[in-house]
Order: sequence, then C-alpha cells, then structure tokens
Amino acid sequence: MQQAVFGRVDALRRGEFRGSAGEYFGIWIVNILLTIVTLGVYSAWAKVRRNRYFYGNSFVDGHSFDYHAKGLQIFIGRAIVFGYIIAYNVLLTFSPIAGGILALLMLFLLPWIVMRSLRFNARVTSYRNIRFDFVGKTWGAFVAIIFGGLIAFFSLGLLAPFASRWLYRYIFNNLRYGDRAFETDPKIGALYRVWLPAFLLMLVGAAVGGMLGVLAYYSAVHGADTAADPELNLILGVYGALIPALLLWGVAAIFYRIGVRNVVMNAARFDGRHSLFSDLGRLRYFWIVISNLVVTILTLSLMRPWAAVREHRYVIEHSGIVVDGELDDVISSMQASGSALTAEYLDLEGFDFGF
Repeated sequence: MQQAVFGRVDALRRGEFRGSAGEYFGIWIVNILLTIVTLGVYSAWAKVRRNRYFYGNSFVDGHSFDYHAKGLQIFIGRAIVFGYIIAYNVLLTFSPIAGGILALLMLFLLPWIVMRSLRFNARVTSYRNIRFDFVGKTWGAFVAIIFGGLIAFFSLGLLAPFASRWLYRYIFNNLRYGDRAFETDPKIGALYRVWLPAFLLMLVGAAVGGMLGVLAYYSAVHGADTAADPELNLILGVYGALIPALLLWGVAAIFYRIGVRNVVMNAARFDGRHSLFSDLGRLRYFWIVISNLVVTILTLSLMRPWAAVREHRYVIEHSGIVVDGELDDVISSMQASGSALTAEYLDLEGFDFGF
C-alpha cells in the first residue's frame, strides 16, 4: 500500500516517540506539587519541563526535536493575559461601557496575540539544531481567525471547511524551517468529506437535545398538576437535554479536527518537494481520548501521565514526512547556505500568551 502511494517504502519517515509513562510520571508529579505550593506560579516552568520531555522524545529519521522556551517568558505572557482579564472584570463592575470597550479591544488584539504566539512557539522549537520560524502577519491572522470564525458561526457550520482552509493555510504557509518554507493547499472537497460525518453527528445531537427538551417541558407542565415539583422537573430536563447534545457535539468536534488534520498534513509540502503525512484514525483517536478520560477520572488523575504519553505517541507515530531524497541532504544544504540560524542563536524574544 505504501509503495503504491509513495513509490518507495523507505521514502516515508514516520515519527517515533521514545518516552515512557514511568519517566514522565516523575516530571508530572513534581510539576503538580510545585504548582500547588507556589499557588500556580510554577505552572509556567512546569510547561517548559513538560514540553522539553515530549519534544526531546519525539523523533523523525533518528533525530529529536528540542524546546528552548524559558519559564519566565511563559509566566510573563500569562501574567499579561491574567492582568487584562482582571482589569476587564473590575471595569465591567464599575463601568459596563468601559468594560465593553476593553472586551472589544481584546477582539482586535486577538489576531496579533495569536500571531505572536505562533511566532514564539515556532522560534523556540528546533530540529537537528536548526530553528523553526513563523513569518505571518496580523492581518492574515485576522482573516483566518476572526473572519473565518464568524463565517463558520453565522453559517451554522456549513462553511466551516472554508474557515479551516483559511486557518491552516495561514499557519502552514507562513511556517519556516531554517530558510525553507512549508506550504499547504487543502482542497475544499476533501475538507467537506471529513466535515460531513461531524455535521451529521451535530444534527443528531441537536435532534436528541430538542426531543429531550420537549419531554422536559411537558414533564414540567404535567408536574404542576401533580405532587412533583415542576421547577425541579424543568431543571433536570434542561440538563438531561443539554448533556447528550454536548457529548455528541464533542464527538463531532474530535472527528472533524482529526479529519482536517489528515487532509491538511497530506496536502502540505516542505521545500516544495517533501510531503508531510498523517493517517490518524478518527475512531481510534476518539477511543484513546475517551478511555484516557475515564482512566484519569477513576484513578483521581494519577494515570494522567500514562494517558498523555499514550495520546502523544499515537499522534507522533501516525505523522511523518515523505522525503524526496535524504533528509541529511536537506540539512546539509541549509547549513551550507549559512542562512539557517542554529539553536544556539535562537531569537527568544517575546512571550507565550497561551493561545
């Protein structure tokens, strides 16, 4: 099968994850304890330790990725966002108009924040000692995120594939590795094919929620004529209608996200010749997410490291790159050009705003 698609089996370089739940548990438990002791302050440094473990154990063609961010940068970014939220709530209490203006300002700032976060996270990531970069602009983020989101929302999801296409074209087409560019051009037809099952699930969720809501209404009406409490019946009915609907919508969101990832990755190119690859199974990934959630709850989160490693391993091992030639030749070419900065000279300015 791989030969028919890729010509040569060895052209496909699948990802490999070499970490283990036991190793990560030691990092995770220390992160949790220090975050509790410091009232959440250490969570920024905990993110750095977590990412360095997962990046450092994610391999492609025998080489791992590296994460170079510093805890202080993440802490400052979070402090700025947290301070903005506090200011918004205080102003909203004393002056609803001023609070509304601040909320509107955040709407305009959001594309810039997302652009800066994408740039920061790209620049603190390296592979084989060569950095990534992101060169997108704020206007592109506005179109991809704000405009695309509004289009998807007001079309009741019917135009969501167009919004997804704009978003991932913005991300991939502005991503760089060294001096080489990524690009993707997912076809609308392919996006709609993965959108359809998710949309049908959302319709089923809406129908189930609607029917249960009607039953709750009639139950409340009849409860007024009996000993039953009509208000309690109505409250229970509302929750009984919302929970199944939200669960089905959550399943639909997972199906759509994984389907879009496969379409976008398989349409992506690096340096105009090397194809990216993804073959995540939607049902398999959904089973991993649900079983991870159940195990995490039943063990009071003690199995969370196992769940995180399990999910990450599946994603990494079902991703890869189809190389035209050898990756060593690509790396040597970039190093010879002198235009690709190595990890020691990473520009680590900026903050991670968490978007």
